[in-house]
Amino acid sequence: MVLPAYNAAATLERTFGEIPLDIVDEVLLVDDASQDRTAEISRRLGVRTHVHEFNRGYGGNQKTCYREALKLDADIFIMLHPDYQYTPKLIPAMASMVASGLYDMVMASRILGGRALQGGMPLYKYVANRFLTLTENLLTKAKLSEYHSGYRAYSRKLLQKLPLEENSDDFVFDNQVIAQALHFGFRLGEISCPTRYSPEASIINFRRSVRYGFGVLRTGFQFRLQQLGWAKFSIFDPQGRRLADGS
Repeated sequence: MVLPAYNAAATLERTFGEIPLDIVDEVLLVDDASQDRTAEISRRLGVRTHVHEFNRGYGGNQKTCYREALKLDADIFIMLHPDYQYTPKLIPAMASMVASGLYDMVMASRILGGRALQGGMPLYKYVANRFLTLTENLLTKAKLSEYHSGYRAYSRKLLQKLPLEENSDDFVFDNQVIAQALHFGFRLGEISCPTRYSPEASIINFRRSVRYGFGVLRTGFQFRLQQLGWAKFSIFDPQGRRLADGS
């Protein structure tokens, strides 16, 4: 499994303590030039640790996560934020859904179960989540409950197929992965996940949330235009016009 980390020293040990190591063969943490003791704690826990010399952003961190994890010859990859916002106790269930061959990608949804607000999700984030998810479902013709979870399981085939390097280095990376998976015909599944916000959890501020929201909408419209054949975008077709990054 992979842990994209940034300033996670306060929560990393708690997160790691709940990982079912009896079924997880390898844990890889990529530290995105944290300003705290994240890498030190990771190594003390015996976690395979890769450290960026400079901050590459959330998406850039995940690109390294998957490049390095694919070298380990794993068949199933779990991506989990080490900020203790998501419970690692769902790892066996998510891994089994991929291992069954029924799904290539499984997302832990905070919306399924209907207790996101009770779990501490800020109201403005909940409203934005529901609006963006509705819009994305209309554009992609999918029927997902949430597009914004940071807790996912992937098959090796999916990670090898998707042009992940074409994606943003920022938070919209996660959303682009979903659009790519749908574009390439991979099978997506969801599992209910309790919401758990805390003072230590990594929460992007309102301004960055707005920027993320516009990025999500842009990805959805790119997906629809690509499907209609009206334009080509590098996140779906690396040989096409390079419009994914605005160039």
